[in-house]
Amino acid sequence: MASEEPQAKKQKLSEEEKTDPNSLFGMGNPLLDISAVVDKEFLDKYSLKPNDQILAEDTHKALFEEFVKKFKVEYHAGGATQNSVKVAQWMIQEPRNVGTFFGCIGKDKFGEILKQKAKEARVDAHYYEQDKEPTGTCAACITGDNRSLVANLAAANCYEKEKHLDLEENWKLVEKARVYYIAGFFLTVSLESILKVAKHAAETNKLFCLNLSAPFICVAFKDNLMQVLPYVDVLFGNETEAAAFAKEQNFETTDIKEIAKKAQALAKVNKKRPRIVVITQGKDETTIAQKGKIETFPVLKIDPKDIVDTNGAGDAFVGGFLSELVKDNPLDQCVNAAHYAANVIIRRAGCTFPEKPDFN
Repeated sequence: MASEEPQAKKQKLSEEEKTDPNSLFGMGNPLLDISAVVDKEFLDKYSLKPNDQILAEDTHKALFEEFVKKFKVEYHAGGATQNSVKVAQWMIQEPRNVGTFFGCIGKDKFGEILKQKAKEARVDAHYYEQDKEPTGTCAACITGDNRSLVANLAAANCYEKEKHLDLEENWKLVEKARVYYIAGFFLTVSLESILKVAKHAAETNKLFCLNLSAPFICVAFKDNLMQVLPYVDVLFGNETEAAAFAKEQNFETTDIKEIAKKAQALAKVNKKRPRIVVITQGKDETTIAQKGKIETFPVLKIDPKDIVDTNGAGDAFVGGFLSELVKDNPLDQCVNAAHYAANVIIRRAGCTFPEKPDFN
């Protein structure tokens, strides 16, 4: 046994080195999540689908006020990318501040709450603060085990590359990272910021990950998405996003495995790293395409009565995945952690979690 100890110690040190502070970088739309169980009448009134994500338009102006007045709401720090970074940090536990997060907030009460929540989650958040727009909010309208998200980006829409990402002290944090993750929602805000980070990752042979995030991203923001895709090492999406992506790309198939294969084979800048495509399907198996091959992974079983809220399940899946990816662990370990994290989050309201994970 004694002869194994130095090797074990060496292994432990390398694990710690991999998860140094700021080794995972996320950039996106920081939002204050406001969640509540609603009725079908409310969804119909605002033309919302039971399992969808949309950006608030003029027709949704009254929604937020009515939502808070009519239903019992809960507040959580949110935004897709920030949620995933939070979950990754929770899975890692120590050291703290493994995850860095950039995004734009308002100089207001909700902004202060978000700063406090990020600190509590042990995430090293560096927000660009401005006073033109209030901190963004997201209404999570829950019906059964479905949720319809309506995001009012507000301040999140005001992120400025020149005033934040380009600052020397901030760019140094970008350079410290080994793994980068950005949800597709940020394609609507600052394409130039995403491209700067993506190009840096490709040039330095680091991992750049992107999420399709919502069907409307694949359709309305197709051009932005396709400018970034050649830099993507790991592409995440669920079955509805994958279907929208396949249709826009003229893949001429609705088969999830074929879609994953075709997305994996699209043009790529950094040829040292073959692209990995990860498609989730709720309670059904997760499909992964890599080097033209397909693997499927069953999700953890859960009794439907134990499901409290699926809001944040996708973000938690990515967070669990990233927590192992940043340690250079094998793909199956990344997926196991992803399934575990999602299974924990759907048993709770919002993207929240117990003090410590029970994952080996």
